[in-house]
Amino acid sequence: MKAEHIDPDSIIQELPSRHSTMEISSQRLDAGIERARDALLADQHAEGYWCYELEADCTIPAEYILMMHFMDEIDAHLQARLARYLRRHQNDEGGWPLFYGGKADISCSVKAYYALKLAGDSPDEPHMQRARDYILSAGGAARANVFTRIALAQFGQVPWRAVPVMPVEIMFFPRWFPFHLSKIAYWSRTVMVPLLILCSLKRMARNPSGIGIRELFVTPPEQEKHYFPVRSKMNRVLIGLDAVGRRLEPFIPKWIRKRAVARAEAWFVARLNGDGGLGAIFPAMVNAYEALDCLGYPPDHPYRRIAKKSIDLLLVEHGDEAYCQPCVSPVWDSVLAALALQETGDAKSTESATNALHWLKGKQLLDEPGDWRDTHPTLPGGGWAFQFKNDYYPDLDDTGAVGWAMYRSKDEAYGESRARAARWIAGMQSSNGGFGAFDSDNTYYYLNEIPFADHGALLDPPTEDVSARCAILLHYASEENPAYEEPLRRVLGYLFSTQDADGAWFGRWGTNYIYGTWSVLAALEICGIAPHHPAMKRAANWLKRMQRSDGGWGETNQSYSDPALRGQAETSTSFQTAWALLALMAAGEARSPEVRRGIDYLLSTQGEAGRWQEPEFPAPGFPKVFYLKYHGYSQYFPLWALARYRNLNTTQ
Repeated sequence: MKAEHIDPDSIIQELPSRHSTMEISSQRLDAGIERARDALLADQHAEGYWCYELEADCTIPAEYILMMHFMDEIDAHLQARLARYLRRHQNDEGGWPLFYGGKADISCSVKAYYALKLAGDSPDEPHMQRARDYILSAGGAARANVFTRIALAQFGQVPWRAVPVMPVEIMFFPRWFPFHLSKIAYWSRTVMVPLLILCSLKRMARNPSGIGIRELFVTPPEQEKHYFPVRSKMNRVLIGLDAVGRRLEPFIPKWIRKRAVARAEAWFVARLNGDGGLGAIFPAMVNAYEALDCLGYPPDHPYRRIAKKSIDLLLVEHGDEAYCQPCVSPVWDSVLAALALQETGDAKSTESATNALHWLKGKQLLDEPGDWRDTHPTLPGGGWAFQFKNDYYPDLDDTGAVGWAMYRSKDEAYGESRARAARWIAGMQSSNGGFGAFDSDNTYYYLNEIPFADHGALLDPPTEDVSARCAILLHYASEENPAYEEPLRRVLGYLFSTQDADGAWFGRWGTNYIYGTWSVLAALEICGIAPHHPAMKRAANWLKRMQRSDGGWGETNQSYSDPALRGQAETSTSFQTAWALLALMAAGEARSPEVRRGIDYLLSTQGEAGRWQEPEFPAPGFPKVFYLKYHGYSQYFPLWALARYRNLNTTQ
């Protein structure tokens, strides 16, 4: 997707003059809010939560097919439905992108091609020829990322030297060692540990049909010499150390390997997480399922059965197609929907939000074990996970948002929950004042240079958007307990220090600068920062410059690779328009012409059923690598913005 370049100094002046004077009628606004509210209420489950589909790129459904052939557990009917989904998402380049409208990605394309071939598609079919032509033009399958090459090694398509040395003896490394499990992000931990077993034991896929993809290599894979392109000077050194480790690995005593495998097994079995799955994320679940098989657990063993169930619970079927979600998002969906309904404020909305908060209260993690306790052993629990069940890995972003909604409700039934959440959040603050998503001070940046980390997403450092949500919770907590004033002061200092020169803030977990700017401005307003503060004014002015001619806002995921595209896209979206509107209103711009134009855009693009439909992927799982489409974002964020606009223009 080529983003539209906007002249920041001329766009507002170029807009038709009618936009600057139009008013939004109260009848039209009320009707739009009511339709959006009713649509959102219709999606609430009887237990009180929301859980919208969470869609990723074609890597995940392709990996599901690969898993079936790895294990020789092929469901032909499901495989055919997954294959239809993959075929439909092939783009004009012949490959498969990481997000709607994006450029083809070689790693995703190699897996999708292989999955379709395993599913029975002939290499001579036109769509397979186009895919092959794209992959070869991009350098061939040898240029795919490490995770793809690991899968290819397991299927015998590349030699094991094509993947980094990952001896399971890593499990013995002490905490002071340059590499330790506690020094990488939770998602890296849960994916890596069962993978260490599979790679160390060189477990090969069963691949009952014996299907390969040699046609995707420019150089025969056994002759390829450049599986590890050098990314930096440090990376070059670490690639050299990897080669040394490869020569030494055969000399590891068998008894040491046996003990290391047992330690890795104990680690991930303790975290299998019931039908929530290891880490509650698809890649870790699949690795765990395959590792259990590798370790000799029979198909009817409870661990094997529950591991497979956790994977299958991620499947989504529509008509004759199916895809697999990377995870589920009930806590995140529920708290954002509740915040939108709290803003809406009528009796039906308030009752619905209360039901959601009651459900959320029961999901708080208190005394459960968790990896975060490795560095905070005396800190009491109090967080929420992102998913239905992920006890080892509560999420600071979700916790900040749930605490926000509970404080906003003013219901003392949540008093203990709020207090526990605030204490946990304050205890998880990083040394620079910011907050990561799951850990504190997870900032060992040199680890992104190891050959395994070519995706650049090994770590979980503090980010502006998560820190903003934590600041909101700390602000409310500080009104009841002055002990939280110091952590609040520190996180506000972090947020002011991370504002870019043009006024925007980076968005780690939502695309991108529009999301980050909304997150921070919402926090600054709640924390009492006045609209005339320079940081607020700079951010508001940036958002005004980024407004599109149709009155909306949009931002492409390509802004993660090219910051010059920040705040820009070919089309506006409902959720990014809502973020921009909420941000501007937080900065005191509720009656500005830009906000009126944005509200008009939302009302004009709302469907008759009260919904907005978007093809776009509004959030990264990992910037530049993996993107997500939260199907709920186009439901609750526009409602939130419309209701906020009505409230501010009624009371001002």
